[in-house]
Amino acid sequence: MAAHQREEARTRTLLAQACARIMAEEGVKDFRVAKRKAAQRLGISSRQVLPSNSEIELAIIEYQRLFRADTQGHHVRVLRQAAAEAMRFFARFRPRLVGAVLAGTAGSDADVHLHLFAETAEEVVLFLIGHDIPFETGERRLRLANGEHASFPTYAFAAGEIGIDITVFPLDAEREAPRSPVDGRPMHRAGLRELEALLAAGVEAVAGGG
Repeated sequence: MAAHQREEARTRTLLAQACARIMAEEGVKDFRVAKRKAAQRLGISSRQVLPSNSEIELAIIEYQRLFRADTQGHHVRVLRQAAAEAMRFFARFRPRLVGAVLAGTAGSDADVHLHLFAETAEEVVLFLIGHDIPFETGERRLRLANGEHASFPTYAFAAGEIGIDITVFPLDAEREAPRSPVDGRPMHRAGLRELEALLAAGVEAVAGGG
């Protein structure tokens, strides 16, 4: 490997580690924001050496292994238990767990992210209102399997001290997951049975959990 290639690889590694610290310690959830902050702090202007989202996720796992080994497992387990309770609550909408809680990389302020499926988003709204749950509305733009982007309604609320963030999809979207923002592959969606198996086995990190 040429000297400049070794230097680029070293810089990418340093940037990935800096991104991991920013996301783990400062609660930054957007990879692009973390990359921008890391590049500014390290005085790096070249976009060619920016790490991929997958490289950053691996750096986050390593950061947690090194600096949060005593607490990360318990933290993930608490979030997954909350996710399981929420999934039982939303059982009629065939919930799936996605994101950092499933992957095992959830930081200290991570929310539980669920995908729900309904004929209309109003069904979920009425369900929340019927159970006297105050919530905030929004939307999430995701890349679909065909490469196109689409926006889906979101509803966020607190379950005790844990945030629950749900994205509502039409019924026919259950068969094909949107692309993961981490690696671009179909997003890993876990049903309640899979989540309960993880909890029973004490598994912390899940490969391909983006």
